[in-house]
Amino acid sequence: MGQATMQARIQRPSPIADDGNEQRFCSTCAFGSVCSGGGVDKIALHELHCLVEHVGGYRNGDTVFRTGDRFNAIYAVRSGAVKTRLVDLEGRELVLGFHLPGELVGLNAIDPEAYPCDAVALSEVEVCRFSFPALATLATRMPAIQLELFRRLSRDIGNAALLAGDYSADERLAAFLIGLGRRYAERGFPMHTLNLAMSRGDIANYLRLAAETVSRVLRRFQDRGLIQVDGRHVTIADPTELFELARPILSR
Repeated sequence: MGQATMQARIQRPSPIADDGNEQRFCSTCAFGSVCSGGGVDKIALHELHCLVEHVGGYRNGDTVFRTGDRFNAIYAVRSGAVKTRLVDLEGRELVLGFHLPGELVGLNAIDPEAYPCDAVALSEVEVCRFSFPALATLATRMPAIQLELFRRLSRDIGNAALLAGDYSADERLAAFLIGLGRRYAERGFPMHTLNLAMSRGDIANYLRLAAETVSRVLRRFQDRGLIQVDGRHVTIADPTELFELARPILSR
């Protein structure tokens, strides 16, 4: 087998490729919209580049940071997926959220100055590490960065609120799938073709449901023609009807 053939098999077409340079960030950079949309000049962009440290490769189950670690940086997922969780004294896990390429992890550590949860790799993961003291200093001269941080904090609060309320299992899972599809679309993936990095158990934990309930609802959605499931690959076959199920949550 020739070297070119082997490389072709190894390479993975993906919108998370390292396509940045001295004039622009990678296409999935957490601050890419700030720079491309805000007309940031090359000098300021270079300063922001200097704050970034690429860290990898974490394997499934590795921790990016642990509860109680001193806070000095925020992380942006560069490739793969990360979950945040709490583990109580009895060893019981509570999943707080899932983070895709381009999304920030660790913003909830700004006030306590220590990470209040674990960040765990769900697959092979690379992250961008932003020194927070340096980023905060740069934000005083680049208000768009500060605004982006506020926007991300607001989104995290809003996502957490989706778990509140007396919603059915069907509504919760439909909202989860629709929301995940939208987030994939923002990162350049097809909106209706989802590759779930998280397990059924993690999804159930996050939605505060039993794992058996999640499996049962997925089968019901598939029987109704709303989705097609193949292992961890989920295709949203009827996005309109699925959104109608999720409307009570997504329209809050």
